[in-house]
Amino acid sequence: MSTMTERATVALLDSPPLTLFTGLLGEPAASEALSRLDRELAWQRPTLRLYGREHPIPRHQVWMGSPEARYRYSGRDFLPEGWHPDVAALRDAVVERLAAAGIPSRFNSVLLNRYADGEERMGWHSDDEPELGDDPLIAAVSLGAERPLRFRWKAREAEAFNAWLPHDSLLLMGPGVQRRLQHALLPRRLPGLRISLTFRWVGPATGGTCPSSP
Repeated sequence: MSTMTERATVALLDSPPLTLFTGLLGEPAASEALSRLDRELAWQRPTLRLYGREHPIPRHQVWMGSPEARYRYSGRDFLPEGWHPDVAALRDAVVERLAAAGIPSRFNSVLLNRYADGEERMGWHSDDEPELGDDPLIAAVSLGAERPLRFRWKAREAEAFNAWLPHDSLLLMGPGVQRRLQHALLPRRLPGLRISLTFRWVGPATGGTCPSSP
């Protein structure tokens, strides 16, 4: 696990805006949050139907948020679990850090993904479900083992690139990122537990596909 705790802001892209903030909670708070979330959440491993067969996703997840932040997936309606105190504290820390950078934000939901090691993964996607709006603001917090999030341009206008996400960091994917890029957490031979929390605002008219997260 990376032990980076220094608060820093790194602009990975200017247009569309992609920004990495480090030292979100500081230590030992970040490591304590990682341990509690790992122990206390009811981690699930739902299945996806592909070509008529059910396949478990290659990670565990929890959908959490306010009661209105529901979604429809694989013919079923999913209601969010209520806010865990540590997740609510992380949400508030994200809003505060972004406000300090002059970026207003609000979040009523979060998708948490638990990756036991580097072999667990997330495929190529954009967080562009209709209920998120046209150009959503997505805030992804990383706790635990450092891994790279791979980005590629939909129009192939530039080379693909990695955004390394250290422990206790926040990756802000600003307006236009989901429209112009895809991202994936590809398998790597890297040890260690990682939990990601992808905060977003789900609009009142939901019923789209399953949200994704890095």
